Amino acid sequence: MKIRINPILSFLFAFLISVSNLYAQPKKIKIAAIGNSVTYGAGIDQPSINSYPAQLQRLLGDNYEVGNFGRNGATLLKKGHNPYYKTAEFKKAIDFDADIAIIHLGLNDTDPRNWPNYKDEFSSDYSWLIDTLKKHNPRIKIYICRLTPIFSDHPRFLSGTFDWYWQIQKEIKKIAEANNTELIDFHSALYPRPDLFPDALHPTKDGASILAETVYQHITGNYGGLEIPEIFQDNMVLQRNRPIPVWGKADANADILIKLSSKIRNIKADANGDWQVEFPSMKTGGPYELSIHSNDKVTTFKNILIGDVWLSSGQSNMYFPLGQAENGKNEGKNAVKFPNIRLFKLKPLIETDDVVWDSITLTKINNLEYFSGEWKENSEESANEFSAIAYHFGKTIQTEEGIPIGLIEIAVGGSPLISWIDRFTIEKDPLLVNTFRDWRHSDFIQDWCRQRANKNLELATNKLQRHPYQPAYNYESGISKLIKFPIVGVLWYQGESDANNLELHEKEFTAFINSWRGKWGFEFPVYYVQLSSINRPSWPSFRDSQRRLQETIPNIHMAVSSDLGHPTDVHPKQKEEIGSRLANLALKYTYHKKIIADGPLPLTAVQKGNTIVIEFENAKKLQIKNNEILKGFQLKTNRGEFLSMPAEIKGNKIVLNVPDNNTFTEVVYGWKAFSEGNLVNEANLPASSFKLKIQLKSKK
Repeated sequence: MKIRINPILSFLFAFLISVSNLYAQPKKIKIAAIGNSVTYGAGIDQPSINSYPAQLQRLLGDNYEVGNFGRNGATLLKKGHNPYYKTAEFKKAIDFDADIAIIHLGLNDTDPRNWPNYKDEFSSDYSWLIDTLKKHNPRIKIYICRLTPIFSDHPRFLSGTFDWYWQIQKEIKKIAEANNTELIDFHSALYPRPDLFPDALHPTKDGASILAETVYQHITGNYGGLEIPEIFQDNMVLQRNRPIPVWGKADANADILIKLSSKIRNIKADANGDWQVEFPSMKTGGPYELSIHSNDKVTTFKNILIGDVWLSSGQSNMYFPLGQAENGKNEGKNAVKFPNIRLFKLKPLIETDDVVWDSITLTKINNLEYFSGEWKENSEESANEFSAIAYHFGKTIQTEEGIPIGLIEIAVGGSPLISWIDRFTIEKDPLLVNTFRDWRHSDFIQDWCRQRANKNLELATNKLQRHPYQPAYNYESGISKLIKFPIVGVLWYQGESDANNLELHEKEFTAFINSWRGKWGFEFPVYYVQLSSINRPSWPSFRDSQRRLQETIPNIHMAVSSDLGHPTDVHPKQKEEIGSRLANLALKYTYHKKIIADGPLPLTAVQKGNTIVIEFENAKKLQIKNNEILKGFQLKTNRGEFLSMPAEIKGNKIVLNVPDNNTFTEVVYGWKAFSEGNLVNEANLPASSFKLKIQLKSKK
């Protein structure tokens, strides 16, 4: 029997099924991206496709609907020159009826028409915006954002934008706390990426991608799982007698269990995926294990020692490897005898040699992928490739103190000092901030450095291509990743690329010391090397400047190397002596050994009649190196002439007998580019180059 189906009933059944399926589909989560031109995508080709909200849409997928309600030039301030709340975009954002709002406003409030006049209203106006969104939809989830960077090339940066920008950043954090909203950090990931800001204000497509990823991670809590900084590895040394921090990334709110030796810590990652625990200080010892557990993933680091960690940094003379130094290969063969020395060499991606870099290298450098390293046990191979100066230093300390020593090397040949200072320190200094501007054609950077950088970057298509000689680069790509890792002190050998301008170097050196000490949070000792002798005319004055820096900055001490130089080679190979001199300074000032560690330093030069007497400290008995004739002393006349004068030693004084037909104003020592000075103290430590004003004393 054939059954006939009523076509009307069939249609009604199909219709009911389709309607049921329609209503069964999950409702899309709506996200309103509220902001200014950065949100809109100004400066980006096809912002409807490449702005951060558009890229966020692709990351989140079909279950979300992201609306871009960015308005170029908009201010958060209601009395600002272009208040967001009066714009069509604001009305559209309200009508969008979002489940989530991402607010990024405040950049345009740095305009001198806005912040100086209405800054006291910023917090209340921001709270009003938050309340307005909540009134329209009480269930809305609101995130407010720390501002994206404004870089120093911005035309208003020096006239007030820098100060106002950071005032607003502080206010935004307070606003988030007061209004119980979560805070998304739009700043940190982009602050070391000026290459992504062609106009110093608006990020490129790649910069917008970083913003989209930041929002995606915050909304989903997906930060890629457990990540641990590179500094944590097998064979590492952790700093003794100080709390031991362990930190990393994980998915939001993930449970983390950390075990060091027999001690255990539990913590949850925060909304940003960050976590950090602190173990109590430990005495010298090991080997230990450190294990980190999260979501069935376990990472274990073995063969860990507790001792002293020294950071060695600078340019090529610190980078100079043990295997190429005088007697270095023999030292390398004996490395296995010192198993309690551990070496962490952060190797540069590429040397700054006189070559053109390819596009892959240029991209990695822009991405701050310049340094990578591995903690290694002491062996012939690892020692030979490590800094000769740092290795000899560590060997001496380890032998004298009998404790494990961890040495971290991060150095770049030819790098100027400004490349090692953090961006904020440079930006807030009214002089140093100018080093950023067109740095490859600026006299703030030594011409040799500029020429070498220009050679390396010949193939660069981005006019903001980065380089290890650029201000702040080595800090951002290397040092910034180390600052949470406790150290006992720093070894520093740098200055060859700054010797053309000692006045600028003096300012930068002070900023550099304060920058690093501020980041690590204590006044650690810095032991640094004075430049050696070489036929470069500015070096005598620069060496004297380095000597005088000890008088103005606390807890820094200098090792003299002018007796170990070479007339034409900027890389003298006698590194053992320099490493030993640095070690002796540390043994005296850090480990409190009663030893002579400093060379003779001049105190006064007094003329009485035809006799000039120079008194020294750090010298009970002055001597002549190798029992030669005393050399290196000159007198400067009031006519500016330098006259060499015979000198003799009397105890801890130098005496010069001078003719009465000249008026002398200054005495100098070692005042030649390649110094012939040979004055030492009873510990055979050399005197520094110096210039000293002559004081006149009555003949009575």
